Amino acid sequence: MSQPSVFLVMVSGQIDSGFFPEFNDLYVKYTFTHGPDWVITSGLEDGISQVARKSVDDRGLFVWNFPIEVTFKTTNPHGWPQIVVSCYGTDVFGNEIVRGYGACHVPITAGRHSRKLPMFVPESSSSLQKFIGWLFGRRPEFIDPKVVAQAEGREVTRVRSQGYAAVSFNVVTRDMKKLGYDTIPSEVSTPSAVTAAAMAQIQEVGKDAHINPIESLGPISRPP
Repeated sequence: MSQPSVFLVMVSGQIDSGFFPEFNDLYVKYTFTHGPDWVITSGLEDGISQVARKSVDDRGLFVWNFPIEVTFKTTNPHGWPQIVVSCYGTDVFGNEIVRGYGACHVPITAGRHSRKLPMFVPESSSSLQKFIGWLFGRRPEFIDPKVVAQAEGREVTRVRSQGYAAVSFNVVTRDMKKLGYDTIPSEVSTPSAVTAAAMAQIQEVGKDAHINPIESLGPISRPP
């Protein structure tokens, strides 16, 4: 069998909820951004959710439970995918206003993961521009939301923190280890010194007694 030249990263999950105490009737958009060597083989690169109202309990959450599902293939991990989440609502004049941007990397290890994305919005450079933007419904926002996942130019952008969004990921990888990439945490892949010493001692007991080390532990009592 030939050696694989690419590996796959399969991502599913959902945008669970959001917390924006000052607003109501919000929806979210998401998009994935990645390096030039990554290709989407199936699924959706972006999407838009339904409008959700704030819950009436003490939590005050916006529950979207909006599904995400996409599969990537690549030859190297450079440019690992990121998800960019944008939240939108309307002001008192009915204008569509951005309520928050957030981004995070897709988890690199297989399994189920939960992430809380701090959200932020761009700020006007002066109080006058802020008032004009409020009057005409033209608040500061990014032309391309993917700029949130990039470092270039971020140091000169004024932003303000505003709420958070909760995202769940289910990640499955394929052929990464065959290409030399091991993403299993060291504490999982390598047994601890205490565990290794205990296993070695059990094996030595079994060798000395010429019996199965598990059987040397004696019969297992079962409740009547």
